[in-house]
Amino acid sequence: MASKKAQSSRKTMTIPKRVGQRDEVNYGQPAAPDFGPLARDRIPVRAMAEQDMRLLVAIDRRITGRDRSEYFRRKFEEALHESGVRVSLVAEIDRIPVGFVMARVDLGEFGHIAATAVMDTIGVDPDYRDRGVGRALLSQLLINLATLRVERILTDLNWRDRELLGFLDRCGFQTSQELGFDRAIA
Repeated sequence: MASKKAQSSRKTMTIPKRVGQRDEVNYGQPAAPDFGPLARDRIPVRAMAEQDMRLLVAIDRRITGRDRSEYFRRKFEEALHESGVRVSLVAEIDRIPVGFVMARVDLGEFGHIAATAVMDTIGVDPDYRDRGVGRALLSQLLINLATLRVERILTDLNWRDRELLGFLDRCGFQTSQELGFDRAIA
């Protein structure tokens, strides 16, 4: 039998006796203002397709100032043809691709999905920043990964990329226990 002290410290749930009583939860009231539509509800996000490559390379060029066509060619091949599970996504506004996220999930042993996914690249057209495109992409990606029972997502970035670092921080990413190092040889 539990002690009286332990019993008195437990909170008891009170059931409202009448409609309108203080403890009653009214689910018919309008939602609080902080429960607005999610970014993925406002911006269509779909699976990446082969025909997206040209436009996504153009978006990346506008972001980085470099032509990374070969990198995208390899990533598209991996995402669309070599990966056991396709999770790369494209966000559209007015049916025009305005952002993308390239991620992968490996099939683990015996055909089971690995518990960790990797986000290789994320980008939003500079003309469409601050409209929730990046959040829509990440939100949909995380929902898809959770459905696959993936427990973690990893990514790598240049620690001097303050804008991306801030965005990922606001989206709940944290520093990992793993540290990556590199050193120029020549």
